[in-house]
Amino acid sequence: MELSVYKIDGSESGKKVVLNEEIFGITPNDHAIYLDVKQYLANQRQGTAKTKDRSEVAYSTRKLIRQKGSGGARHGSLKAGIYVGGGRVFGPKPRCYRKKLNKKLKQLARFSALSYKAQENAIVMVEPFAMEAPKTKEFMQILANIKAGTRKVLFVLPENSTNIYLSSRNLPEVKVITVDEINTYAIMNSCSMVLVDGVQDVLASRIRR
Repeated sequence: MELSVYKIDGSESGKKVVLNEEIFGITPNDHAIYLDVKQYLANQRQGTAKTKDRSEVAYSTRKLIRQKGSGGARHGSLKAGIYVGGGRVFGPKPRCYRKKLNKKLKQLARFSALSYKAQENAIVMVEPFAMEAPKTKEFMQILANIKAGTRKVLFVLPENSTNIYLSSRNLPEVKVITVDEINTYAIMNSCSMVLVDGVQDVLASRIRR
């Protein structure tokens, strides 16, 4: 797949980039994408939800009513889960939600997601640029110039740029990451991708045969 590289003013730079078919041209594997996204979301969970059971509630343990003769149910204490303020029955406990996938499967998932974006013509290439200071308005103008779209834009840099990151931080529909941070969930959760020229070379260098 061949893409034109745009300048930040929206004009073509005259350079053409051929995307690696091993990364952007494979047959997508939906199940690999599902597993990787599932792992990513699971790993974001803190797993700190906790409720008190009847052994942890601060109530008296005296028997409320006699065992027989009342015509009602048998009750032992106010700590029972059927009472307001009683212990929670089968409530959540702190646990780890982390999952593990092998590296080849995660790589297949990322490449499948990138191939989907290539098939949808949702990738824009822009030449490397720098911002002298964090300017959100200036960054928005760049996105408008290169026609990156207005919904869920994933902006991928070959290396970290503090000013570009700070310029995008107030834009809820734009996410700026480096190529080291690229993941299947971020790709699939975006409507369009903006790749700074050089990102494709870093991705190609990391293909594990």
